[in-house]
Amino acid sequence: MKRLFSILAITGISAFATVSATATTIATTFQDVPTEELSFTQQVKERFIEGGPFFMGIVLLCLILGLAIAIERIIYLNLATTNTKKLTQGVEDALQSGGVEAAKEVCRNTKGPVASIFYQGLDRADESVEAAEKAVVAYGGVQMGQLEKNVSWISLFIALAPMLGFMGTVLGMIDAFDKIEAAGDMNPSLVAGGIKVALLTTVFGLIVAIILQIFYNYIISKIDSIVNDMEDASITLMDLLVRHKK
Repeated sequence: MKRLFSILAITGISAFATVSATATTIATTFQDVPTEELSFTQQVKERFIEGGPFFMGIVLLCLILGLAIAIERIIYLNLATTNTKKLTQGVEDALQSGGVEAAKEVCRNTKGPVASIFYQGLDRADESVEAAEKAVVAYGGVQMGQLEKNVSWISLFIALAPMLGFMGTVLGMIDAFDKIEAAGDMNPSLVAGGIKVALLTTVFGLIVAIILQIFYNYIISKIDSIVNDMEDASITLMDLLVRHKK
């Protein structure tokens, strides 16, 4: 997973550098193309370039890094999803036929945090049910931390993107008023372009925040689902160990 995240991050940074390096060329090209002939993608690119390379570039970087983390988390969480009912049935059958060691072997051959928690509980089963329960609770906290790893960065980018957009807007408005002050005349054409550019940074900041928010909510719901499975499975494991001890 770390290698995947590194690849995604490097790809994103490379894309950001490419966009910044070719911004001037693309802008020149768009000047010769009628607006009505531009496709939707081309219009988005044109608006992006009009917003200015500095703030728009940072907003783009937030999107790239946020998506890289989100994709890595989605892949990790999907791989961490376990068929809990099947695992529980397999552990129960193994306990009845081969004892604790056979049940541990079933857990070793199954991927996911639920199987890891089962293994830790079974590993302490020979001591006492209380010891097994403590091991399950402690290792459950470790697994939850693994599930939530790097998710806080996505929420940071969700908050950062619109704030950067608002900052770009405020600075653009200040620049527009500076032009009015320098000209000594309230000419709409003098400041209309600057105000439009300033508002574009806010628009793109909000778009980035919306996109990342969708991914963030999906990841949080996926984590909650896995955590619920872990809790239910832990209770089931304790019941199995109590019956096995009798």
